[in-house]
Amino acid sequence: MGTSFGRGGATTFQQDLQHSDCIVIQGSNMAECHPVGFQWVMEAKARGAKVVHVDPRFTRTSALADVHVPLRAGSDIAFLGGIINHVLRTGSYFRDYVVAYTNGPVVLREDFRDTEDLDGVFSGLDPDSRSYDNGSWQYEGTEMQAASGQRDQEYDRRAGAGSSVTEAARGEAHGSGGADIGEGEPVRDETMSHPRCVFQVLKRHYARYTPEVVEQVCGVPQDVFRQVCELVTENSGRDRTTAFAYAVGWTQHTVGVQYIRAASVLQSLLGNIGRPGGGILALRGHASIQGSTDIPTLFNLLPGYIPMPHAHQQQDLDTFVEADAARKGYWGNMRSYLVSLLKAYWGETATDANDFCFDYLPRLTGSHSTYETVMAQLEGVCKGYFLVGENPAVGSANAKLQRLGMANLDWLVVRDFSLIESATWWKDGPEIETGEMRTEDIGTEVFFLPAAAHTEKDGSFTNTQRLLQWHHQAVPPPGEARSDLWFAFHLGRIVREKLAASTDEMDRPLLDLTWGYPTKGEHAEPDAEAVLAEINGHDADGNPLSSYEELKDDGSTVCGCWIYCGVYADGVNQAARRRPGREQDWVAKEWGWAWPANRRILYNRASADPDGRPWSERKALVWWDADEGSWTGHDVPDFKPDKAPDHRPPPDARGPAALSGTDPFIMQADGKAWLYVPSGLTDGPLPTHYEPQDSPFPNLLYGQQRNPVRHLLPPHPDNRYQPSGTEPGSEVFPYVATTYRLTEHHTAGGMSRWQPYLAELQPEFFCEVSPELAASRGLEHTGWATIVSARGVVEARVLVTDRMAPLTVQGRRLHQVGLPYHWGPNGYATGDAANELLHLSLDPNSHIQEAKAFAVDIRAGRRPRGPAALELVRDYRARAGIDEDTGTAP
Repeated sequence: MGTSFGRGGATTFQQDLQHSDCIVIQGSNMAECHPVGFQWVMEAKARGAKVVHVDPRFTRTSALADVHVPLRAGSDIAFLGGIINHVLRTGSYFRDYVVAYTNGPVVLREDFRDTEDLDGVFSGLDPDSRSYDNGSWQYEGTEMQAASGQRDQEYDRRAGAGSSVTEAARGEAHGSGGADIGEGEPVRDETMSHPRCVFQVLKRHYARYTPEVVEQVCGVPQDVFRQVCELVTENSGRDRTTAFAYAVGWTQHTVGVQYIRAASVLQSLLGNIGRPGGGILALRGHASIQGSTDIPTLFNLLPGYIPMPHAHQQQDLDTFVEADAARKGYWGNMRSYLVSLLKAYWGETATDANDFCFDYLPRLTGSHSTYETVMAQLEGVCKGYFLVGENPAVGSANAKLQRLGMANLDWLVVRDFSLIESATWWKDGPEIETGEMRTEDIGTEVFFLPAAAHTEKDGSFTNTQRLLQWHHQAVPPPGEARSDLWFAFHLGRIVREKLAASTDEMDRPLLDLTWGYPTKGEHAEPDAEAVLAEINGHDADGNPLSSYEELKDDGSTVCGCWIYCGVYADGVNQAARRRPGREQDWVAKEWGWAWPANRRILYNRASADPDGRPWSERKALVWWDADEGSWTGHDVPDFKPDKAPDHRPPPDARGPAALSGTDPFIMQADGKAWLYVPSGLTDGPLPTHYEPQDSPFPNLLYGQQRNPVRHLLPPHPDNRYQPSGTEPGSEVFPYVATTYRLTEHHTAGGMSRWQPYLAELQPEFFCEVSPELAASRGLEHTGWATIVSARGVVEARVLVTDRMAPLTVQGRRLHQVGLPYHWGPNGYATGDAANELLHLSLDPNSHIQEAKAFAVDIRAGRRPRGPAALELVRDYRARAGIDEDTGTAP
């Protein structure tokens, strides 16, 4: 969504779903995994809205939907592409919105070639490097630059110093805003009839995504598919809006970013972005997942989605900003955001004379995602590892590789509530049983440090709708349990004390950090509100800032995260506000605080027409008040408050000043929603259907089977890939499996499998299969099943249910297997981990694993134990003809 609209967060908020006329939930079981937010879906339904649930399984969400659409896991782009084709073919798009607020009228370069021309790939593909040169994807009349983060990878080329660092970190700039526009102006055709304009390219691209193809690829009957098309189009337009909600069912694929892009294309065509009851809601599965990308815990981003610099020779602050900041839109102010952050890090040490300590920032030399880190452990490069709230021994893809990697460390620190599997694998992991590892041979020194729960500390969560909510400590943590804030602060304090006498320049970044946080209590707990105040920022006199508009690039402002600026405005913890709903309107601006600037619906300038009038009174949100000379309405306007609709910037304007009065997408360099992405994604400007890495079917749409630039890890004997549906051996793994969550357990089980009541509610790992599959494979309800992939084997109790409906795909019967992923060998409720079956094939933009669609075999009975389990997997590999090259072709 960052590439499509300018920000990576949800475009709307959950309470606004009550105003939707239609809600499509796809890639999520919202009723069970986000039950509190689901109340607003039910409110919308009570008001007459239609609810559509698209999911391989029939769940509690499906039971409450008007229409449930079972489809083959991994085929969502074909399904969404079919809806896009229907919208374009029937003229159901919101034309006035598309012309004014999207890049539909922009003309592309003459040398661009689409997947329709090249049988499934775009122009610029280099198969050897598994990467695209996106030069031919650009707009006619301008040179587009890559998205924030990628621009810095290309710094050497842009600075005239040689070739770009294309492999440095691939495309992890998701969420960082769209591409910059070079000199000149894009060629536009307001009639959208030019054969090379984005709108016409879009029509040609999706023309083959017909109802017949959707039925063949997805297994969705044509009448059901057409019903969904009609519900979505009938409930979109000037007077009606449709919302989409998704979760990790969309993100955990080798084309996960393009799943979300497909929804973005559809919602932009229908005019559903920035409007009440519309938008795209990225459902976050547990507390502060949004916050962990905002502040962040990601290797490639600094707080507020500022990209982490790459390693270049002699790059200073100004050249980094020149290489990375957009010339137009709010990313044009990136220097102010970055300098204010550097001042928060290094305080008085950061001055104009030393580039505000820009050289103190670490530099990326490659992709350092969790999976590359595992490979670095196996190679002996990564020596130490902190696990804070993670349980990769069962919770990450290919859990065996995670454990093998940790066994190759010098030291491992695990902070958690319970003795999770990532703390005990060295004595009771599966490899101990198989004989692949012996405890006495493992040299890793493991430290387990008990963690405090959220009820035992102060702090904030940033949830699904970008909403910061404060939680107060209810009770002190027991025994030696400590908060994450305590751990990070005191670890930093102790390390700084040990280095205090150092004269090594390498230690200066650590020693010069601002680390004077106030503490309280017998354990010297850092004051969480003081940290929030630093994140918010202050001016040179120490006064709290109220908006990121106040940030300066001269070092006179301090701000730990520019998008959070305002959360401590007036010295008041805005996140702690809890004004009851009965005392305010439905936007509820005084319940917590939403970034940015407490806006609840992003891009809400698009809720009004180019003249500033609401598209309809029924869907009014913000509008231009000519008498007052400002934007007003129900929400905080996502726009310069005094910028009139008829404002046109001078040709030499830069940054936010370069946006016109009709540019609602203020984080984009052109102010528009992007139907087509000329730069910013590594795998193509338009979403395209590719088969999952492990699929029993050929790609029916193109000769190109898989995403040609999917991110594959270096070959490893325990990470073998399976033959595709076009290759001999794929019949050995004939079924499609998908993983999912349950209401009663939480993520990898560390917070729930140790709770007796929850363990009693969901006591054992199980698999869901249809009665038809159970009969054909001799599976008995509540009996045992063995599930096998090329990576591992697990056993599960059998749940025979009509909820897993068989599908007809490409003329043959397909059965799918549902696997909840919460289990491991520790705790009260124990069982095998579904992630033992997964491969390491990742989305090339976000480096997220493909966990939601992979091929398996299933057989009756319990799995073999010890070395016999390894032998079973080896037998499957041999029968499928698998070697280290299988499945690795572009």
